[in-house]
Amino acid sequence: MTPLLVACSSNTPQSAQKIGTNTRTGLKAALPAYVPSSAVKPDIPSITGSGGGVTDPGFLSYPANRVATVTGVPGKGGSYTAVTPLWGTVPPANNSFYQAMNKALGATLTMKPADGNNYHTIVPPMAAARKLPDWIQLPIWWNAAFGTDRLVGTQLADLTPYLSGDKIKKYPNLAALPTGAWQAGVWGDKLYGIPSFASNFSVAGAIMYRRDILEARGITADQVKSVADYMSLGKELTDAKRGVWAFGEVWTYLAFAWDLPPIWKVEGGKLLHKYELPQLLEALDWHHQLAKSGYMHPDALAGQTANGGTRFYSGKELIGGGGIGAWTLGDYQSGVAANKNYRRGAFNFVSHDGQSPPRMFMDNTARVISYLNIKLTPQQIEECLAIANYLAAPYGSVEYTLINYGVEGVHHTMKDGVPVATADGKKFVQATTFPFLAAPAGVISNPGADQVTKDFTAWEAANVNALYKPAFWSMNISMPQQISLLNTSQAIDDALISCSRGKKSVAEVQSVIDAWKKTSLDRLKRWMTENVLNKYGTGE
Repeated sequence: MTPLLVACSSNTPQSAQKIGTNTRTGLKAALPAYVPSSAVKPDIPSITGSGGGVTDPGFLSYPANRVATVTGVPGKGGSYTAVTPLWGTVPPANNSFYQAMNKALGATLTMKPADGNNYHTIVPPMAAARKLPDWIQLPIWWNAAFGTDRLVGTQLADLTPYLSGDKIKKYPNLAALPTGAWQAGVWGDKLYGIPSFASNFSVAGAIMYRRDILEARGITADQVKSVADYMSLGKELTDAKRGVWAFGEVWTYLAFAWDLPPIWKVEGGKLLHKYELPQLLEALDWHHQLAKSGYMHPDALAGQTANGGTRFYSGKELIGGGGIGAWTLGDYQSGVAANKNYRRGAFNFVSHDGQSPPRMFMDNTARVISYLNIKLTPQQIEECLAIANYLAAPYGSVEYTLINYGVEGVHHTMKDGVPVATADGKKFVQATTFPFLAAPAGVISNPGADQVTKDFTAWEAANVNALYKPAFWSMNISMPQQISLLNTSQAIDDALISCSRGKKSVAEVQSVIDAWKKTSLDRLKRWMTENVLNKYGTGE
């Protein structure tokens, strides 16, 4: 019941990751050193918060003087297959973009993007047949479905001998990735994963609003400091006769105002699960009242989330919860197409009573992790890591431009200093293909829409001090399957959503929670206490 501690420098297949998590000393020894890059300077530098969060740097324009961070080609003529998820149209094999990338890499990467919507069902059969590709992307939200903890050391290569400590300095662009991003790929005190799209400002989401419409009525984000203020906004903004409602779906995202943890909270040395916390029902009761108030759009109450964006752009819904990844150039373009004054904003994190300091737990620094096959030789692993170093070149560099936009004059042209896709670029260049193998830390940049970047970076700066690392943050806990199944309850989650939309009462939800407690809570707590809390602490 302890982590796997035996050295594995030869990448000979080992037994699967044992039950448990990383030790403090083992984790420290496995993690790469952090060496920030100065190759590209942002217009808006990062700010470090009091709880460990860091804002993403901002670029108001695409760097005009693009620097090269890799000399020559990283590859040595090797050939590798790579599987990544893709939420989009799969480009044809051996297209001009793939050919250009392979020439720049000095190796042949046969990219095999798979349907992202079904990716969690595509990978397990490959693993069961022991036919994983040379390089594969395993998003952490599907770790349980993939059985990642059982694949490391048996089918996925140990990278600790190549990247731990100062060894990472052989690969400067990888060394510039945040330490927390690497932690997401450490299992049993060994480093297996290569992170992509890392951010030290990684949160579950926020409450967004139509800034253009609200500010035209004299309403600004700093006026909203409690859930009571939100309810007042509902009354002020809703005009059902005109087809305008204040709120879309806000459950989950506004519930964080009650300081709810992702799963676990520790009080007085004792574990508390989010399902048993009284503030969960307090948050739910408020959302149930909101659903009954008439301030939510009828389609949102009916669970029609697919067209929520359309309602937001058209001004039928003015406030809604969602991931901050929605705050992009593409969102701006879609919004302006519907209303030339369109401007997205996000409310600051608030405490439910407006008196307590707002708190928001940090998510994993990286949620997209790639792995190399254990069958690769040490020379092949080193070649793949050199390629990963190329793929992790910073925003606006020569390498980044090729990886994300293709060849200038073929896949993109520069218009007013901004890379604009050509017809071939639209067909062949998918920005989540090669970067899903390795990518630089995230930045905020929306060339051609500087106001979006200014608004987004200002919001992060205003909220960075609210961020904190929750219990068991990024600890990659490996559980027996029967225990893992107890950790969440689809029946409870369904009941919570139904209640937040006014369909079930809080008492009915409490009944579902009570049933889960009787069958699952004590057993789950005992396992977590004995195998994680008492042995490894909370990781905070």
